Amino acid sequence: MDSAEADDGRAIGDDHFHDECGVFGIYGHDDAAATTALGLHALQHRGQEAAGIVSYDGEHFHAHKALGLVGDNFSTSEIIKRLPGSTAVGHVRYATTGETVLRNVQPLFADFEFGGLTIAHNGNLTNALAVRRALVKTGSIFHSTTDTETIIHLVATSHYSTVVDRLIDAMRQLEGTYSLVAITRRKLIGMRDPYGIRPLVLGRLGGAAILCSETCALDIIGAEFVRDVEPGEIIVVDDQGLRSIKPFAKVARRFCIFEYIYFARPDSTIEGRNVYAVRKRIGAELARETPVDADVVVPVPDSGVPAAIGYAEEARIPFELGIIRNHYIGRTFIEPTQQIRLLGVRLKHNANTALLQGKRVILVDDSIVRGTTSVKIVQMVRNAGAREVHLRISSPPTTHSCFYGIDTPERAELLAASRNLAEMARYIGVDSLAYISIDGLYRAVGEPGREPQRPQYCDACFTGDYPIRLTDYLDPPAEKQLSLLEE
Repeated sequence: MDSAEADDGRAIGDDHFHDECGVFGIYGHDDAAATTALGLHALQHRGQEAAGIVSYDGEHFHAHKALGLVGDNFSTSEIIKRLPGSTAVGHVRYATTGETVLRNVQPLFADFEFGGLTIAHNGNLTNALAVRRALVKTGSIFHSTTDTETIIHLVATSHYSTVVDRLIDAMRQLEGTYSLVAITRRKLIGMRDPYGIRPLVLGRLGGAAILCSETCALDIIGAEFVRDVEPGEIIVVDDQGLRSIKPFAKVARRFCIFEYIYFARPDSTIEGRNVYAVRKRIGAELARETPVDADVVVPVPDSGVPAAIGYAEEARIPFELGIIRNHYIGRTFIEPTQQIRLLGVRLKHNANTALLQGKRVILVDDSIVRGTTSVKIVQMVRNAGAREVHLRISSPPTTHSCFYGIDTPERAELLAASRNLAEMARYIGVDSLAYISIDGLYRAVGEPGREPQRPQYCDACFTGDYPIRLTDYLDPPAEKQLSLLEE
């Protein structure tokens, strides 16, 4: 975790959800490791705890994994030179709970009868604990506490002959969400779960094939976006070219709608939609549903900016940067003394008093989790002289935890799970509070002019409608009821 932590263990001023991982793989490029490092830079928002790259040079696999940011660990030519080869896979990670330790950093590598295999995984396997228990009873020895290692052991114990068939066999025994990128001595492999909850895209850079979490990772290296990997699809790239396999039973896709609200970078295009444009449409829909007389629309930076622009345009109220974010308090900030904790959100955000004083302010944010940061930001805006503060949220109330690859608190900690709208407004200290409706969110994310059908996305954090069975959470092992990442 960041060194600047609040009493609850989270970074000061940080009360958002966090995606756990981003993945990047490339096949057939002379500078595979350097290109992968650049791709991981673009995916840094998907995980800031640790990063890793594994490359293959035709004879040996080479790995470098470290805690911290990509730029802190892969910025020197000496490190890149230790990762030779034309094939590489990389991973950025955000841990959910417990200590972040090197043995949990991906990509994970293992030697098999058929040779080496290294895997990078974005998602969460919801029966990994149960499968892990069964594997341990039959002699498997685990070296990490990640759910991803379960895949390694299932591949090892599979009776199929080819690596692709072994991976298919492994994933048929697992429940949950996954966008996987793997490399062997001869292949780059990408897999996406049948529901397509987490994103995975296919790109091309000259003659090289790329698989990664978002299109922004293609943009940074000048690669061409080819298409999204389909839910339940396996992409295999080798010297014979690229082939697509669809071995799983088809189910209705349920892409994570929160990717559009918060997780994905706004310059990415996912599932055929530009994320920035979708967020503006969400803001416009929010303005239509929850109008209020005000003088200025102010985003909670940075994630609230596109929705606030959409809100301001639709409501015809001036948009202003009434809160300025400090981008430089990250991992190198001083240890949080009690005095620093009392400063709280001001370490990360500061009110632009000249724009707020005497104004009726509409604050736009993407979500409320515990509400702790919202309380501090609202108080900061009031201290800057705002006459009224109205909070508008570009997602429905978050009432349920996510078990599909997003770091969320226990349900009891979610503000909207235990309080009604009026109680939340009083707790946060606003003159009014309103969220976009689930139907409004679907309208904004869907095709313009067409009423979308529900459930078209995974919206479990708002509705409690979990599309994939939660085996480990419905009947957790008595000796281990927390995340696999708990130390």
